[in-house]
Amino acid sequence: MHYELSAEFASGQDSADPLRSCRERFHFPDLGTEHLVYLTGHSLGLQPRSVRAAVELELDEWARYGVEGHFHATHPWYSYHELLTPPMAALVGARESEVVCMNSLTTNLHLLFVSFYRPTQQRYKIISEARMFPSDRYLLETQAQFHGFAPDDAIIEIAPRDGERVIRHEDILAAVEEHADELALVFFGGVNYFTGQVFDMPALTEAAHAVGAVAGFDLAHAAGNIPLSLHDWDVDFAAWCSYKYLNASPGNVGGIFVHERHGRNFELPRFGGWWGHDKSTRFQMRNGFQPMEGAEGWQLSNVPILGMAAMKASLDVFAEVGMPALRAKSEQLTGYLEFAIDRLAEEFPDARISMITPRDPAQRGCQLSMDVAGRERSLFDSMIGAGVIADFREPCIIRMAPVPLYNSFTDVFVFTEVMRDLLAQRDAT
Repeated sequence: MHYELSAEFASGQDSADPLRSCRERFHFPDLGTEHLVYLTGHSLGLQPRSVRAAVELELDEWARYGVEGHFHATHPWYSYHELLTPPMAALVGARESEVVCMNSLTTNLHLLFVSFYRPTQQRYKIISEARMFPSDRYLLETQAQFHGFAPDDAIIEIAPRDGERVIRHEDILAAVEEHADELALVFFGGVNYFTGQVFDMPALTEAAHAVGAVAGFDLAHAAGNIPLSLHDWDVDFAAWCSYKYLNASPGNVGGIFVHERHGRNFELPRFGGWWGHDKSTRFQMRNGFQPMEGAEGWQLSNVPILGMAAMKASLDVFAEVGMPALRAKSEQLTGYLEFAIDRLAEEFPDARISMITPRDPAQRGCQLSMDVAGRERSLFDSMIGAGVIADFREPCIIRMAPVPLYNSFTDVFVFTEVMRDLLAQRDAT
């Protein structure tokens, strides 16, 4: 696609965008600035306008029915989570029996590790990416320690080569081969939170299985961002949050995937709770945990209805629009942001602007991470003050995600103009 950095070009692309009306379905913050460009959907998605009515419905049902709302509400609370399963399964490329929404991300991963990280003295090592999100690193460290292993011995981190910013796929595969006889688990973020790199999940899964290991993924930055086919890729397990690209509200419940072959394996160890127990006998309150078949058998507790109402409102939008359309726009929109960053780098060489996200669209989602090595954090703070909301990571990385549901080409153009003005002001001082 041929790009131009002009208001006319951006406006023309927005007018031709088949998803342009989706923008009106979301609330945008008001910071009292001349512009408001929200490029932080990788951290917290915007609120769908339909959320308020969805949550208020459940508040009204609670007031009307009290406890009887579990069975007599418009959407009975007893089975409310089942409403979320079809759209969520479609988003991650799974069968409905393989997905359930529950708990929070790291809680879910710990619960899944109970079943899928079963180390022995021979096979106990975990291969993961270096500089993974801290919560995932802490997960791996404490899981290794819980099983009696030293984290620095059990965890094998694959880092970019010297002078490079992203991890080479062949280096991961080489590590799998090198540690084949002692490898228990290959565990990666589907999309690295720092660089925005998309890992080759089907190939990593195949490599793990070839040496007798398990393949699992944290999809916090992947769900709702890139196309996923977890069932067809033969992934063993995965988990994700819902408040980033899925716009389900701050800290809302997450989701899990368990491949159907494991969902039918009742011999797998797991932690039990009454909501994961066979629902046909759940209220008989008998001793002896009998897990449900499928991902639902990993549930612990009954669900938070108000949060799930917010999630349902967002998933309804995804179900209507579909990931193929979102992905098509995402590639164009992120390509435009890449073009803009390159032009700024040419115009302001002293700022030492570069992009650490892969340039191949197949190896990235919405997020682009921009290194501004020649500037300090105050440049980022000035961006926020000018109404461009992104986020900052040490040492000098600005992460931005033009989300196809609600961002526009004009947003990218305005970001460019704001950044150009800030850089010019700095050069003038």
